Amino acid sequence: MTYNHSGAQRADMLVSQYAPLVKRIALHLAARLPASVQIDDLIQAGMIGLLEASQKYDASKGASFETYAGIRIRGAMMDEMRRGDWVPRSVHRNARRISEAIHEVEAKTGRDAQDHEVAEYLEMTLEQYHGCLRDASSGRLFSLDEMDLDGDSPVAAGPYDNLESSSKSPLADIERGNFLNHLTAAIEKLPEREKLVLALYYDEQLNLKEIGKVLEVSESRVSQIHSQATMRLRSRLGGWR
Repeated sequence: MTYNHSGAQRADMLVSQYAPLVKRIALHLAARLPASVQIDDLIQAGMIGLLEASQKYDASKGASFETYAGIRIRGAMMDEMRRGDWVPRSVHRNARRISEAIHEVEAKTGRDAQDHEVAEYLEMTLEQYHGCLRDASSGRLFSLDEMDLDGDSPVAAGPYDNLESSSKSPLADIERGNFLNHLTAAIEKLPEREKLVLALYYDEQLNLKEIGKVLEVSESRVSQIHSQATMRLRSRLGGWR
C-alpha cells in the first residue's frame, strides 16, 4: 500500500467519522442567521471544509482533529456566507459606530459602558440601540477566534488554521498567539453576563434559545448581549496592533 493510498484512506475515514460534526456546527450557526439561509448550503460548505481538514491535518502539531476540523468547517461556512453577503452597509456602519461609542464612553468613565450610555452617546433611543445590536447579530458571522488582529473585521483563519505552516511564518504565529492572549484577557474583563453568554455559546455550544432559558431572558435579549460583548471586545482591542 503506497503512502498516498494510505493517506487517502485515512482522509475518507475521517470525513465519514466526523460528518455529523458538520451538521452540528451548521445547526449552531443557523440559529443566528436569517431564515433565508439554507442549512443545506451550510452543510455543503462545511463538508468541503471537513475534506480539506482531513487532507491537511497533522497530529504532531498538537491540536486534536476534532478541534482542527471544527475551525476549518466553520471557516468554510463563513466564507460561503460572505460570498453571498446579505448585510446592508448600514448594519456594518452602525456596528463600527457602536464599537467606537463603547470605546469613548469607557475611556471617559473608566468602567464598563452601559446600554443607555452608549445609546445616549450615539443620540439614539435605547430601543433604537438594541435594534442595531439585533441587526448586527443576525447579519454578521462572528467568532472569537476569527477576529482580525486590528479588531476590525473577521478573517477566515482560526487559531489552529496555520498549524501546518507554522514553520514557514513563525513571526506571524507569535503575533497571533500574542493577540489571542490579549483577547483571552479582554474576555475575562467583560461584564459577567456578557462573559457568560460567550462561554455558553462558544465553549458549551448552546444556541441563543438555549442560553435564553439558562439566563431566563428572551432569545432576542441574548442576541443583544452577544453583539454588545463582541463589539466591546472590538473596541478594547481595536488598537492592539
